[in-house]
Amino acid sequence: MSENRFLGRTGVLIGPLTLGTMNFGRWQDEDESIRIIHAALDAGVTAVDTADVYAHGVSEQIVGKALAGRRDDVFLATKFHGQAGDDPRHAGNSRRWIVRAVEDSLRRLGTDHLDLYQAHRPDPHTDLLETLRTLDDLIRQGKIRYYGTSVFPAHQLDKAQWLAEKHGLTAPHTEQVPYSLLVRSAEREVFPVVREYGVGVLGYGPLAAGWLSGGYRIGGAQPESARAELIPGRFDVTLDRNQRKLAAADALATLAADHGLTLVELAVAFALNHPAISSVIIGPRTAEHLDAYLKASPVSLGADVLDRIDEIVDPGTHFLERDTGRDTPSLQPTALRSKGLPR
Repeated sequence: MSENRFLGRTGVLIGPLTLGTMNFGRWQDEDESIRIIHAALDAGVTAVDTADVYAHGVSEQIVGKALAGRRDDVFLATKFHGQAGDDPRHAGNSRRWIVRAVEDSLRRLGTDHLDLYQAHRPDPHTDLLETLRTLDDLIRQGKIRYYGTSVFPAHQLDKAQWLAEKHGLTAPHTEQVPYSLLVRSAEREVFPVVREYGVGVLGYGPLAAGWLSGGYRIGGAQPESARAELIPGRFDVTLDRNQRKLAAADALATLAADHGLTLVELAVAFALNHPAISSVIIGPRTAEHLDAYLKASPVSLGADVLDRIDEIVDPGTHFLERDTGRDTPSLQPTALRSKGLPR
């Protein structure tokens, strides 16, 4: 793999690839998941990212078992926010839930501290300052070393830095954001903000949820996707709204082949190329997937390839709003159509 990078201004060196574990415990059984984790660590991956909602906590349990005896060599990250279990109160970014969620994650992971604890999504029902105070307290208690956010809009990233400075709190150290050849909206506002504050960025989804795996080609059969059930219509190549995305994926596959690369290599190299990116989160479901990611890490792209990419997909853009990783409240039908209506 290519050389390590600093995670923002933390002073922590992190590898170019971070192992994401969303597939483990859901689409991959425990034994094979542990084998993949060990193979990644043996290949030089030094960071593992999981979340309490992945497979309802099973992913964290698998990661904990896999890291037994190797914990000190790994930068371990997990996330809170999503509903854990059947109780709707077991969710969100409130102090009440965070202090419970962190203990649950520590127990499942079999560790006494987390290197990075992340708010998985913004919480419109919780004062951001309450969340920041709670995470600052966890740092002081030694339960977490750093904290970050995931898929926060630029204005909230800026607000978090301002609130932390105003109230004498530790500011967020990282932001996790979808970033790929097909999902480039972070370039418009998020990347300028994080670079201004020295926030490290963990880019996820370099293959755009499979659209850049090489299977999405014009005239080809509909690829199968384990995630198709999660967001209906997101992967259906027959839908008009996906036609431009399919054309871009096809053109990018041709570009990769013209330069002697696989589309996976082009995609990962592109994500790693942006100066805001500290590490790219990969989500292998099989050992073969892991090998493909590892081979892509050292690839570098010339200016001519990057220019051609910009011609295929405009910088700062994306094809579907859901590709941004969140449902933007201000763009929901109720918000858009309620002008003049009584509240």
